[in-house]
Amino acid sequence: MQLPCLYLVADCSVVDPSDLPARVGQGVEGGVNLVQLRAKELPGGQLLSLATELMTAMKGGATLLVNERIDVAAAVGAAGVQLGESALPVAAARDILPHGSLIGRSVHSGDGAVQAAEDGADFLVVGTMFATGSHPGAAPAGPGLMRNVAACCNIPLIGIGGITPDNVAEVMEAGASGVAVIRSILAADDPRQAASELSCALNESWTGRSLKADSSSPSAMGRPY
Repeated sequence: MQLPCLYLVADCSVVDPSDLPARVGQGVEGGVNLVQLRAKELPGGQLLSLATELMTAMKGGATLLVNERIDVAAAVGAAGVQLGESALPVAAARDILPHGSLIGRSVHSGDGAVQAAEDGADFLVVGTMFATGSHPGAAPAGPGLMRNVAACCNIPLIGIGGITPDNVAEVMEAGASGVAVIRSILAADDPRQAASELSCALNESWTGRSLKADSSSPSAMGRPY
């Protein structure tokens, strides 16, 4: 898992499946390095075909995860799966997937994060950070949630929810190792440019955090994941 991580949720509820591979490919060209395919409405066969198209469009420039569909992830040779907070237990997924597969868990509380880490998740997607069109009306937890999770979980944390180049630094400074987005890349007029702007802001924040930690305490930053 490459850090810092620019994570794109390739959601078929935002972009038509026929347009998804091209937009994901452009996002990867702009700096996305982890892609989650989320298409809950598609049957297995169509999801497998779409996952295969995404793998081709990414040209090896990013890692692919499949949302909860362990069978499809294994069939397409994806790196692993992303599990919702109430999805299949991490241990059960680990038993089915090939050795070394990545398993992420989405969490929305400190207790949920601790449990997911104890269960063996490789990384956590933590949210929501800011107000987002994906969950209209939902009150965002804010970077404070990331700060709380970072204080008790020693695995990579990815912030999600309303992330933009202007607020990436707040999430990273709270302890994240990356950020996840949906519409800000998929629905952008130019997905490549949108991803590039996010990637630049992300890397600048990551480097700044590293330098700050190096000048203060060797243990304050850069846990050896």
